[in-house]
Amino acid sequence: MAYVLTETAAGYALLKASDKKIHKSSSLIEDLNTAEKVAQQFKIHRFEKFQSAANALEEANAIIEGRVSDNLKRLLEESKSDKKATLIVSETKLGNAINKLGLNYSVISDAASLDLHRAIKQFLPDLLPGLDDSSLNQMSLGLAHSIGRHKLKFSADKVDTMIIQAIALLDDLDKELNTYAMRCKEWYGWHFPELAKMITDSVAYARIILTMGVRSNASETDLSEILPEEIEEQVKTAAEISMGTEITANDLDNIKALAEQIVDFAAYREQLSNYLSSRMRAIAPNLTAMLGELIGARLIAHAGSLTSLAKAPASTIQILGAEKALFRALKTKHDTPKYGLIYHASLVGQASGKNKGRIARVLAAKAALSLRYDCFDEERDESDDFGLENRAKVESRLSQLEGRDMRTTSKVVREQAKVDITEARAYNADADAAAPAASESDVDSDDEAEESEEPVVEKKEKKEKTEKKEKKEKKEKKEKKDKKEKKEKKDKKRKRDEDEEEEESSKKSKKDKKDKKKKKEKK
Repeated sequence: MAYVLTETAAGYALLKASDKKIHKSSSLIEDLNTAEKVAQQFKIHRFEKFQSAANALEEANAIIEGRVSDNLKRLLEESKSDKKATLIVSETKLGNAINKLGLNYSVISDAASLDLHRAIKQFLPDLLPGLDDSSLNQMSLGLAHSIGRHKLKFSADKVDTMIIQAIALLDDLDKELNTYAMRCKEWYGWHFPELAKMITDSVAYARIILTMGVRSNASETDLSEILPEEIEEQVKTAAEISMGTEITANDLDNIKALAEQIVDFAAYREQLSNYLSSRMRAIAPNLTAMLGELIGARLIAHAGSLTSLAKAPASTIQILGAEKALFRALKTKHDTPKYGLIYHASLVGQASGKNKGRIARVLAAKAALSLRYDCFDEERDESDDFGLENRAKVESRLSQLEGRDMRTTSKVVREQAKVDITEARAYNADADAAAPAASESDVDSDDEAEESEEPVVEKKEKKEKTEKKEKKEKKEKKEKKDKKEKKEKKDKKRKRDEDEEEEESSKKSKKDKKDKKKKKEKK
């Protein structure tokens, strides 16, 4: 007896084959090339229907992973007979899992069984009464979409792709804004060169061009919405005595068009920055609390995804972004870099030069913990308490290194779990032993006390000796070190003097040669 297990979008179908050795047939494809031949060869034995779309997705995932679900196990147990039957399955992993169940089946999963399943899937509606081709296709499409969504684990709040794209666009916008602003200042600078020195902000500069136009309109234009009163007066005074050239209306229109682009880009950049901040707080709130939105987003973008970054060790996070410097240092056998993108974090910036590397290491370690909490803890909420707690620890370490209080994060107080206090057991007075007899024990105890005093004195003496010995060793080491340093200094001085003497002698020889040459020329 031979059975074929077929998985459909509607449920599991167990087909009974009329020929026991059909899977061994050499002309299998020719024997099953029409619906009539397939219907003649296979009859439906049992059909286990899926209860819902969610159940169908669960069963499909079990098959993909090579697991035997409860529904499939029940179907196989109910269908087994006393004699050993052949069961043909499409998935090798699933076949191995069914074999482990110890049912009365000889499971087969090979290349021939794939051809067999292909023929059955092609003419499946003819084998299953009550299921037409269109409804089966519709169910298959729905299940395929469900599997795709499940594999992607799609969630609008957890998609780090949005962060990667947003930070890349933000960097591009900054470059474009700088280029446009520089071009605008150069262009309008021919007409009003003094304005660029007074207004350093590019957006304010562009807004002045749009509001004022040519410099002759400065006295009549109100710039109070853009500039403070003092700078507004300076601009108006400079416009009256400006050394710039005159421009035509057509020139001004083109400059204004560029200024409009700058203002629009700046507004969009601010909007994008707010979007990135909200996304970072939703996806990685604790990392944001540690490093800030921009550094956190750049690290995620550099690693490729939040999961990849969370799997990286703290040492990798510390030097992420400094790969060129790292490999150059390894190649040339120099010191490796102490920090990468993490250098721009505010905590590293607060540290002095010698402590930057130490704080970068501590910060990377705590950032790695915060990342793993954000990425892998499924029950976490959107609060950043864990990140703030870690930040407070880094700040206390920074304060310790710098020798002054640099803490800005308030201490996070977590709710402690309630402790159940149980009543203590009553004291059992009957279990007390009787008091020992009088004087002999007292005498013994006095002797013991005297004996115990002696070792204490001995210990004290030993301690003093060891301390003296350590002090002596330290002194000797210091003296050796001082001697060594003095010797090195002398050597350096001697070498420097020798070099100077050599230079002087070489200069003298060159001068002598020059003088001889001049004398010869004169002769």
